[in-house]
Formats: sequence, C-alpha cells, structure tokens
Amino acid sequence: MITLNTLEIWFVTGSQHLYGDEILQNVADHSKKIADALHKSTHIPVAVHYKGVVKSPEEIYQVCEAANNSANCVGIVSWMHTFSPAKMWIRGLQILRKPLVHFHTQFNDEIPWDKIDMDFMNENQSAHGGREFGFMASRLRKNRKVIVGHWQAQKAQQALGKWSRVAAGWHALQNLKLARIGDNMREVAVTEGDKVEAQMKFGFSVNGYGVGDVVKFIEAVSEQEVKSLLEIYQDTYVISDDVLKSASLKDAAQIELGLKAFLEDGGFGAYTDTFEDLHGIKQLPGIASQRLMAAGYGFGAEGDWKHSALLYAIKVMDQGLEGGSSFMEDYTYDFRNGRSRVLGSHMLEICPSIALGKPKCEVHPLGIGGKDDPARLVFDVDSGEAINVSMVDMGSRFRLIVNEVDAVKPEQELPKLPVARVLWDPRPNLEVAAQSWIHAGGAHHTVFSKALDTEYIEDFAEIADVELVVIDQNTNVREFKEKLRWNEVYYHIH
Repeated sequence: MITLNTLEIWFVTGSQHLYGDEILQNVADHSKKIADALHKSTHIPVAVHYKGVVKSPEEIYQVCEAANNSANCVGIVSWMHTFSPAKMWIRGLQILRKPLVHFHTQFNDEIPWDKIDMDFMNENQSAHGGREFGFMASRLRKNRKVIVGHWQAQKAQQALGKWSRVAAGWHALQNLKLARIGDNMREVAVTEGDKVEAQMKFGFSVNGYGVGDVVKFIEAVSEQEVKSLLEIYQDTYVISDDVLKSASLKDAAQIELGLKAFLEDGGFGAYTDTFEDLHGIKQLPGIASQRLMAAGYGFGAEGDWKHSALLYAIKVMDQGLEGGSSFMEDYTYDFRNGRSRVLGSHMLEICPSIALGKPKCEVHPLGIGGKDDPARLVFDVDSGEAINVSMVDMGSRFRLIVNEVDAVKPEQELPKLPVARVLWDPRPNLEVAAQSWIHAGGAHHTVFSKALDTEYIEDFAEIADVELVVIDQNTNVREFKEKLRWNEVYYHIH
C-alpha cells in the first residue's frame, strides 16, 4: 500500500507583475511561511511543498504540467494572495489532471485597524483575488474543493488534511492493479459492472485470474513458513490449543501465505474471491482476507471488485487514524419500535482494524460452499460514529452512496454466531435509511469506516466527478427520491 509520508501536495500562490518587486517579495515570503506551517501541521499527513508565486500564464502552465508529471504530487493547493487575473489560469487549469483545492485564506488573521493603508490593501487582496480565481474555475467547470479560513486555524488545517488524504487515495487508485480471483458469484447483479468504464473513470485496472494461479503459490509455501505464521496467530489473537493444532488453521495459514505471495508477485493492491469458485483451495480464505485487509489490501467478496477498490482507496486515506475500515455487508435487522438496528457482518471477511479488544481465532463450519471448515477472526465492534459507503454502476454512471450510522456496543452476547460483527443505528432511522438506500440502488456490500466521515467521500466524489447521495439525520424519503430524479437529468446532460 502507498504510504502517506511518501506523498506531497504543492502550494502555489497566484499574483501578477503589476504590484512591483517589493510586494511580490512579501507575497513570496508570506507564501513560504504558510506552506512551512502547513508542512509542519499535525493535521496534514503528507508533505506540503512551496512551488512559488505564479505571475503569468506561462508560469501557471508550467507548474500545472510539472504537477501532472510528478510521481509523488497528489494535488495542488492554490492561494490568491493578491489579485491574479483569472485569464492567466485558463491553460493551466485546462491541462491540470491532479486534484485541486482552492485555499481561500489570507496572511493576516485580523484587520490592523489603526495601521491599515493603501499599501496594505494592495498587498492583501485575497478576499477578492480568490473570487476572481473562483469564477474561472467555475467557468471551466473545474472540480475542486474550496476551503475558507485562516491558515493557522485548526479547522482549516483539518479540512486541508482530510482533502490531502482523499487526494492520496485517488492517487493510489491511479496505480492500483486489482486481481479478480475466479469470477462473480453466480446470478448476482450488483457486484458486476463495467470494468473498462471504471478504469477510465477511477484509474484502477481489474483483471481476472484463475484459482489455479493462486494455488501454485499456496502449494509453494513451506512448513516452516506455516509454523512461523501460526506463532504470530498465537501471539496476536485469543486462540485455544485445539484450534492452534488443527489442520484447518494450518491450511488457513498456508492459504494466507500463498495468497499474499500471489498478490505481491503481481503487484496487486486489491483482490476478490468467491466461495463458488475455489477449486484447489481447501477452504474459503477467511483469516487470510481479514489479515490482508488489516495490512492495507482492498478486498471484495463474491467477485465484488468495486468495493475492493473502494476499500483500498479508503485504507490509504485512513492511515494513522483511529477506528479502522472494513469490507461490510448489511446482514440482518433488529426490528423494535422506535429503535431498529442493523447487524453487519459477512460470512468471514471483516477487517480486524475495527475490532473491539483482542479478536478470537476460531474454526467453524461455513454452511455453504462445500469446502473444509474455515478459520476466521471473531470479534465485536465498539460504539461510535461511522459511515457505510457503497459504489454501484448505474449503467450510465457510477454512484456513491453514503449512510451515516452510529455503531452500538452489543447489548447481548452472540455465543452461536462465530463471525465478526457490528451493530449500528442508521441515520435518521432504519426505516428511512433502508428505503433511501434501496431507492438509490445501493449494494448489499459496503465499506464500513469508523475512521472517516462523510466529508472524505464528498471530496472523493468531487475529484472523481461521480454522483454522490448522502443519507443522514436530515434525510426525508420524498425529498431523497426527488433528488435522485433530478440527478438523472443532470447526469444525462453532464
């Protein structure tokens, strides 16, 4: 997985030659100070590099072209210190392929009431310089994020930090190779989709591989490698002697090592599998997929490449944040008057990054698939705010759907349910949330994240230029359906 500390955003300041050398030097000094402060900010996980004051169409074009060609630059932060005539920005913005954030700030935080004069006014024109830039970006239909606030303010730095994480996730998708091991679960619709269009829109490539391609790597795993991994299991999880010595756990460890070797050999950052296509593999990869997700790999069950890619991007975004993110599925409901909840889970594959406490390592029958009893990690999830995100192919476009939820610490034990699980309250309630989700065509698979909030996905949709619908505390089904209808019109002509 791409690590955030290897990436950077470029801080570019707009001005013009009109103001003379003294003011331009002040503009440069101020810009360096701001970029340095942002670089040192604990809220921004990537490097911030000052790239100069651009004062002409040629300089703007050159910095945008350089950003496009930089392997480590994930986006540009633009700031208009003075008035920067926006016609200068046309060619640069037209070719810019990296994400863009317009930081509408100014060097001083307050007006110096007793000292302000025309020299100060000529030098500090962010208030209307930013509006000139904003017009041109809108005129060019240029997607970007706009952050307003003083550069020293925590809120502004946090917003820029979120955007930088999303830009990093987007950057990671441009280089993602996803292996679809086997095919789709038979007759299932929502996990299918247009992989060519996805590569054109999001950058990642999806290609299929036979199960035998993985089996070769599994069979090449040595007994010593299996023994070493079993020791890691023993040190990391709650595990009984019987499970530790079982053939099923040894097989699971061998599958994990072989699967990881296959992914590493092919340079894959994400993958899918399906329990209906496991010929040559003794059991469905349970603990293997759980641990690979925890290591940063994207995963989708039953051939679901869209949520595998989405999880990979979100794993890049949430590095260093608390809470974790996982492949997820709405599994069953707890209908009660005034407090209906969802129990989320999957057959086996829930990432332990969201676990409450130390997971248990267990072996149990699966009940479907006709394979040996698989090993898996079993755990609950703590309470807290979270989001469920789904990506679906609507035929004419991709749609992202977010439901804001509140995870709830389990009220009772689940002694007979040997899978990882999380209980949550959907906002505004299950009835409205489920109606809206279904009207939007949301999948039964999602990415569940306690590390991210809706703003991350909003920024991601803006960069990707895809439809986003949000189900939150204020959602009304009638209004939500109307929004979907208006979106149909917008995306038909967009």
